[in-house]
Amino acid sequence: LHGIVTPAALHFERHHNGVPTIDPSQHRLLIHGLVARPLFFTVDELMRFPSVSRLAFVECAGNSRDQWGNPQDGTVQELHGLTSSSEWTGVKLATLLDAAGAQPDAAWLLAEGGDAAGLTRSIPLTADVLSEAMVCYGQNGEALRPEQGYPLRLLLPGFEGNINVKWLRRLKLGRAPF
Repeated sequence: LHGIVTPAALHFERHHNGVPTIDPSQHRLLIHGLVARPLFFTVDELMRFPSVSRLAFVECAGNSRDQWGNPQDGTVQELHGLTSSSEWTGVKLATLLDAAGAQPDAAWLLAEGGDAAGLTRSIPLTADVLSEAMVCYGQNGEALRPEQGYPLRLLLPGFEGNINVKWLRRLKLGRAPF
């Protein structure tokens, strides 16, 4: 690759239970828990919020896993290629939490994906997370591809890839890790 942006079609893929088929007109994002107003958002409603775009690097937590204690021959892409950099577009997480009326004692976020595993990750609501995190619907100027979490994915710059929950369907705020 040349440059710093990975074309969306070449972005690494990692999913444990296949890629779900999601009808974006039926998909909803629930924000609940320690909020004043639990909310459901459609994809169209999220796209009406002010959007932001940012370049961000994502690396799979298993990148280079095959090399741990068992060095192999191969190209750099084959051995260490679960990394990509894209321009991500969506809504700042902080904007959505403000809309739901996040309570001041909310210190943790549970993010849940709509894949067959129902992948969930517990995320601290630090100042960095609140200033950087996004709920994304776009990558490199187009809609997310199904392999990248279509129609919605969480983007958390600075966190390993599996924390960037794909096929995002639920965000729950709490006081402690989930």
